[in-house]
Amino acid sequence: MASSTAAIAVPSSTTLPEAKSARPQVAASPQCVGLPTLTPAPTAAHSRPQNREGWKSMASCRRIARSVMAMATGDAVAEVGADISSVGANISGVGTDISDITKSIVEAWDKIEDKYAVTSLAVAGVVALVGASGVISAVEQLPLVPGALEVVGIGYTGWFAYRNLIYKPDRQALIQKIKDTWKNII
Repeated sequence: MASSTAAIAVPSSTTLPEAKSARPQVAASPQCVGLPTLTPAPTAAHSRPQNREGWKSMASCRRIARSVMAMATGDAVAEVGADISSVGANISGVGTDISDITKSIVEAWDKIEDKYAVTSLAVAGVVALVGASGVISAVEQLPLVPGALEVVGIGYTGWFAYRNLIYKPDRQALIQKIKDTWKNII
């Protein structure tokens, strides 16, 4: 494999000893020194085994890893032929919670009459969320804007607390307004 070289400029005030300048000079001027580049790292560690012994060692490593995980969690070591459902049954309570959640989601989806509109709203919500995230990250990069917005937020919070939370009649009016809004929504 031939090694390629890259040229780096060296100031004229420095000189290289003759014993160390055995590398080939690639540069056009005497002020440049050619340095060899690094070869790429081998990728055999992430590739699939090519022979039967490689597959056997990979299987034994997986078996050892499963045994270590079982010992760490206190579960019994699963047999080689055990299927995923029997291994998943060792986790207590998680399967029933997931199935209950799935059933409630399916029941709620079946009750919806206009599934196209709900799906469209969900997609529009995701797009709006991504767009808002982009706008916020862009505004965050501007100088002085995040600090100014923080001061505005602190000021509004103080004004809201002074206006609605300090005195009892104002608190009761705010609570009543929240309850009325909640009733209108639901």
